Amino acid sequence: MNKKERPILADLVNAGTLDIEKFQNEILRPIIKMQHHLLIASFENYLKKRKIDFSILTDQKKRSRVSAVYKTDNNFKNLTLGLIIGHFSLNEFTFYTANLSEVHKRILQITAQRIKDSILDLKL
Repeated sequence: MNKKERPILADLVNAGTLDIEKFQNEILRPIIKMQHHLLIASFENYLKKRKIDFSILTDQKKRSRVSAVYKTDNNFKNLTLGLIIGHFSLNEFTFYTANLSEVHKRILQITAQRIKDSILDLKL
């Protein structure tokens, strides 16, 4: 089993950065980057389970479908959140619980964008 480590993403935080932005850039983005392949695999599995033939869609329709999934499917959103939140330390989890809806929104936005940007990586 290979050990996962959070990547260090430089130059995302400066003196005027809000706490939520700092959390997004120092905690969320590195975890999401680290989990990239798992997030892609979970989306591929989602499409397979629902018998969605992604290969026949245009790139624009694929991007729209990704957005629709992240807007409407609460089970998939919760799976995605779990894949990220499970990597929080206790201090990070404390911040997360105090800023729940904002952190959820940011995780889902970043993840959906990452999947849209990786449409060519989908093996379907």
